Amino acid sequence: MTQRFDAIIVGAGQAGPSLAGRLTAAGMSVALVERKLFGGTCVNTGCMPTKTLVASAYAAHLARRAADYGVTIEGAVGVDMAKVAARAHAVTLKARAGVESWLKGMQGCTVLEGHARFEDARTLRVGDQLLTAERIFVNVGGRAVVPDMPGVDQVPFLTNVGMLELDTLPRHLVVIGGSYIGLEFAQMYRRFGAQVTVVEKASRLIGREDPDISAAVQAILEAEGIAMRLDAECIGFAPHPDGALVNVDCTFGDRQVIASHVLLAVGRRPNTDDLGLDRAGVAVDARGYITVDDQLRTSAPGVWALGDCNGRGAFTHTAYNDFEIVAANLLDNDPRRVSDRLPAYALYVDPPLGRAGLGEAEARAAGHKIRIGMRPMTRIGRAVEKGETQGFMKIVVDADTDQILGAAILGVGGDEAIHGILDMMYARAPYQTLMRSVAIHPTVSELIPTMLGELGAAG
Repeated sequence: MTQRFDAIIVGAGQAGPSLAGRLTAAGMSVALVERKLFGGTCVNTGCMPTKTLVASAYAAHLARRAADYGVTIEGAVGVDMAKVAARAHAVTLKARAGVESWLKGMQGCTVLEGHARFEDARTLRVGDQLLTAERIFVNVGGRAVVPDMPGVDQVPFLTNVGMLELDTLPRHLVVIGGSYIGLEFAQMYRRFGAQVTVVEKASRLIGREDPDISAAVQAILEAEGIAMRLDAECIGFAPHPDGALVNVDCTFGDRQVIASHVLLAVGRRPNTDDLGLDRAGVAVDARGYITVDDQLRTSAPGVWALGDCNGRGAFTHTAYNDFEIVAANLLDNDPRRVSDRLPAYALYVDPPLGRAGLGEAEARAAGHKIRIGMRPMTRIGRAVEKGETQGFMKIVVDADTDQILGAAILGVGGDEAIHGILDMMYARAPYQTLMRSVAIHPTVSELIPTMLGELGAAG
């Protein structure tokens, strides 16, 4: 027997539960199907547990620097990894339980646990049950890529999921991939006390950022004792009694590194390969991401794709905005679009990197004539007072229109201070509006108007 609903949502990540709330509030009957963990990547293997670990690592780092602040700590600073891991796990469990109880208590929402697969564009099978609806929303998220590197199947390795299950300290963590996920784990485990090496095929870290940002992040991490192996073109693995032998054919240094633990952090892929999308007429691109239009509709009428699986964003905030776009169009007669969204994200090393809009290189590549403003954190009172003066602020302005094109704040509070700039960008206000604002002292944000008042010449 087929169960009929007004809408079916596949996946209880960041977009799915909120969409269920809006649809049921509008009087629709909704089935929400989750095959594994309520809350998706953010709650279970992403933002919440990792940032909890970052906080523990920061506490250890600050404790070691206590003397810099005139504070005396007797004896060495210790880290109890079992308690660190338990704290992160507790945060995840509480958040997951909250999402699950919200959905299961939601009037008009039927929750099914199992793997949903399309039978056709209107029908899904979950185990022995058939569900049908005129509207189907796919919110299945993604997972870590396991690269096809020589010998990778011969050694034990970890992805972000396995890292969150560790409750002991690695002797030597080798991170394959010098981008956002890899660098966050590298710094936190170095602060916990592990030897850490980052291996990156490219000539610099976080290649999508401007070279000056990449260089500054590298310097910050190297100052904490993290080894960098860049230009590692021929990465391979072999078994070793101490864990794994990692081959790194770099232009400098030893050609091999012995790791007790290997973290693969080289990207993510969508969970779309076992949904029967072809039976529904839902098109995917060459990497498996579901193809969507500007309002997140797929090639199959009545089917939408939200979150990481659509390739239009890889963050919790973009997934939630996907929900907002779909709800606005369906329920509010408000034609919101993905293309209205400005790119914004953060890298949670310490100090964090807050990013909004275009970087300098991106702006030049897009043909803009630009003006650049910069200010080192050493000239920001708040950073000096806190004893955390690493990094800098940088803003990119269109020289012809005076519009702010983008900004980066690598420094204490950068992930928060960037929002003032982002808000100006959404308001489409000229940079002078922000330049003439009077900010609170002492903050990081108060120096943004000053930086704008010191813009360089157009070029």
